[in-house]
Amino acid sequence: MKRVLLVASECVPFIKTGGLADVVGSLPKYFDKTKYDVRVMLPKYLCIKEEYRSQMKYITHFYTDFCFRNQYVGILEMEYQGVHFYFIDSEFYFGGPWPYSNMYEDIEKFSFFSKAVLSSLPLIGFRPDIIHCNDWQTGLVSVYLNDSFQGDPFFRGIKTIFTIHNLKFQGTWAIDTIRYMTGLSDYYFTNDKLESYNNGNLLKGGLVYSDIITTVSKTYAEEIKTSFYGEGLDGLLRARSNSLYGIVNGIDYSFYNPETDPDIAVCYSSEDFVEKKAKNKAALQRELGFEENPKAFMLGIVSRLTDQKGFDLIDCVMEQICAEDVQLVVLGTGERRYEDMFRYYADKYSDRVSANIYYSEPMSHKIYASCDAFLMPSLFEPCGLSQLMSLRYGTLPIVRETGGLRDTVEAYNEVDGSGTGFSFANYNAHEMLSIINYAKKVFYNDKAAWTTMQKRAMEKDFSWNSSAREYEKLYDKLLDPSGDKEDETNML
Repeated sequence: MKRVLLVASECVPFIKTGGLADVVGSLPKYFDKTKYDVRVMLPKYLCIKEEYRSQMKYITHFYTDFCFRNQYVGILEMEYQGVHFYFIDSEFYFGGPWPYSNMYEDIEKFSFFSKAVLSSLPLIGFRPDIIHCNDWQTGLVSVYLNDSFQGDPFFRGIKTIFTIHNLKFQGTWAIDTIRYMTGLSDYYFTNDKLESYNNGNLLKGGLVYSDIITTVSKTYAEEIKTSFYGEGLDGLLRARSNSLYGIVNGIDYSFYNPETDPDIAVCYSSEDFVEKKAKNKAALQRELGFEENPKAFMLGIVSRLTDQKGFDLIDCVMEQICAEDVQLVVLGTGERRYEDMFRYYADKYSDRVSANIYYSEPMSHKIYASCDAFLMPSLFEPCGLSQLMSLRYGTLPIVRETGGLRDTVEAYNEVDGSGTGFSFANYNAHEMLSIINYAKKVFYNDKAAWTTMQKRAMEKDFSWNSSAREYEKLYDKLLDPSGDKEDETNML
């Protein structure tokens, strides 16, 4: 039995601010439990709902020297949906209404968390073969493991994997401050270790000291080795390219399931979607005050409204997107200028533009189930989940060819009829508009091709089952490097 501990700053259903929580909460459920004992450790935030906090069972507590203080560390546990969870308790660090605050506080908070994770292991009756860390908040786990914990035989031989979910967020602060907080010596603050552009960098620590680095799509693993996507760490990632892998995220097919989804008007499958998807479209049109018109091209957006997601492109050609034959429905919050842009057009074209400047899980499901196409023109996208959800519901994605969008959406080829959506290559507003118009042309003029693509999209497997098998191969490779070599096409 191979033992793996996933360590992260957030995890559904306990705490979520982004896609990291979905990955950490979903992936462990899909491992082969006869071969892999995969458990999760995260902070016990005061803002976790009481319904979960009340189920946590106290294991023990201890005190650790951190930031020149004798700091309390509690350990609790619970089982949820067949997965064993551990929680690191410290109201000093994890109190408050939100898991994150300003960067200075977060640097200290997650440095403490990284040390507490390792310190707790001898006390919980679980010695992992692999510690699988996620994003900068856990970057110091591998560093500490290499440092003071190596003197304890308990920790010798534990391997580490570090997964980059978004390279843009690195956990950087002044070297003197990080050195003071962490207790690490000057040895670690050189440019081949934690120093980066005259600052300390916690994510870089994870990249340098982990045995294997992964990220959340094959294309993103290639992109981050370039200066445009590398966020200043491309040189390091090129140097570690033999240990860098891309594994596409999945989605929970039991939750995102048009056959059983309680949030949509009419449930459907890949066998009967044509008629029943139209009923969902009609229901959403009524709810939004649109004309109930099955021939209208309904375009959906569910997203954070930020530059990264391509909304500067949409801003450039919004008037043209809002053509008379398009019904546009937007769900999400973000930068004020984009929120105001959608509000303006919803007011100007109230009969065909709906700006829902909030987030609602049920409304997102209605959009995935009702729209004809889904727009996601990201500047960069490590993996992306919304396009996977739209594929699952037979809503064809229109995406830019970057990161996980390129890996998961196959562009329509009218010669052989292949494809599961539409894509464009260059980060250019008019190129995006051109592919939107091309999708509309196929929608209006070739219904057979459109419905064939919808069926193909719904039958694609982007469940966590597929991703879990890839992680299992990686765990096996790390623990038994003398075994059969992995297919070199999986190495990036």
